[in-house]
Amino acid sequence: MLNFKLQIEYDGTHYYGWQVQNSRSCVYQSNKTIQCVLEKVLKKILQENIKLIVAGRTDSGVHALAQVANFKSATEISLQRLRWAVNCLLPPDIKVTSVQKVALGFNSRFCAKSKVYRYTILNRKYSSALLANRVYFFHHPVDVRLMRSEAKFLLGRHNFASFQAAELRPRNPVRTIKRIKISKQKNFIYIDIEADSFLYNMVRNIAGTLLEVGRGRFAKTSMQKILKSRNRKLAGPTLPAKGLCLVKVKY
Repeated sequence: MLNFKLQIEYDGTHYYGWQVQNSRSCVYQSNKTIQCVLEKVLKKILQENIKLIVAGRTDSGVHALAQVANFKSATEISLQRLRWAVNCLLPPDIKVTSVQKVALGFNSRFCAKSKVYRYTILNRKYSSALLANRVYFFHHPVDVRLMRSEAKFLLGRHNFASFQAAELRPRNPVRTIKRIKISKQKNFIYIDIEADSFLYNMVRNIAGTLLEVGRGRFAKTSMQKILKSRNRKLAGPTLPAKGLCLVKVKY
């Protein structure tokens, strides 16, 4: 038995996220999730049922530059041929960028040390036809320096209940943000956040709050007050999924 590690790139626009969100199997999902598409392709190639373990379950509409998943199989197919065969059968908006053999004990989810997400904002007076599904368009002037200053309050280990969306099964809201970088290149604002793990909609809620700070709706030091309040109602809006991308998983 071998353990295969996949690195996957995908445009999540036309999918209901990575994983089936209820008890229904991929057989009944009709290729609506990234997981289902990949597992069906792998089953066709390897002639065995494949169950993928993923590093992070991205939501509907969220993209990935370097998602990581692993599965176990007894196949003897070469890594190069496996990647080629998988990519031949995958749709254009999902591609496997690398395949590796790893130790049997490797688990893409539980072995991950941290994940890096990027939220991209197009900040100008008009939207983009080509990037409509990849960025969030925002036409108001934004103070990026103030956003950087306020973002520093989020660094470290905190209770992030103020940025946690409602879930059927409430999770422990304590997380550690290791790095936040806010940069602007021409008309694009990038919010990069690295953390040990993320709560449901956490990045999109933080990005929405920082944007409210940048446009002047939230006063200086408001990010610190929002964080300490542990009250989601005091934070900014949840920005659309299309601007979010899983950039890297660190092990």
